[in-house]
Amino acid sequence: MQGLPEADHEADLAVYYDRHAGVPNTRSLTPPRVECREWFVRLLKTEQRHSLLELGCGTGVEGVEFVRAGLHYTGVDLSEESVHVARAHGLDCSVASGRSLPFADASFEAVWTMSTLLHVPNSRIHDVVTQLVRVSAPGAPVAVGLWSGEDVEVHNPEDLEEPRRFFSRRSDDTVRRIFGEHGTVEHFRTWPEGVGVESGPGAGNWTQHYQFLILRTPHPN
Repeated sequence: MQGLPEADHEADLAVYYDRHAGVPNTRSLTPPRVECREWFVRLLKTEQRHSLLELGCGTGVEGVEFVRAGLHYTGVDLSEESVHVARAHGLDCSVASGRSLPFADASFEAVWTMSTLLHVPNSRIHDVVTQLVRVSAPGAPVAVGLWSGEDVEVHNPEDLEEPRRFFSRRSDDTVRRIFGEHGTVEHFRTWPEGVGVESGPGAGNWTQHYQFLILRTPHPN
């Protein structure tokens, strides 16, 4: 597996998303993503789960929808400017890193993180997933969405300004293996890359599809 030298990707990502916080995020509202979110909300209501953490909340595009669905919502993001916009929408959000979430164990009944963990290098991905499991209740569903890849770590050629976003592009097998080490992978599905707002990162340079899965956190022994 190829990779880039270890760097402070989080600081670079914060700079990038601070710069773009005022740009409408339409990719979060594509039909497949909306379908997955609505399906997840139904799952939470069926299981009588009421609290949700979103890692990588951005400007609150999906957070608003979770609140409308009646869920107690908490969001975190690396970008201070994005969090400022999300708070302006009335959302409970704060600046935090997935590497060290500022919440007690088992604080949330579910987790949602879309197109966020693809920014975490393979050298740190288990640290972040461990944190998500730690703050989730036993048996909680953790919904994860990622753009697929060829098991290579690169900077996005789509980004024209420095710092460019870092991407860890992972194959389906790699994604199943990584998350399978932290619980049970359920409901793994993919869909092909579309065009326009339904396209992924990379400005057409990458062959990819979207991956959506549920990681079910372990029950205590």
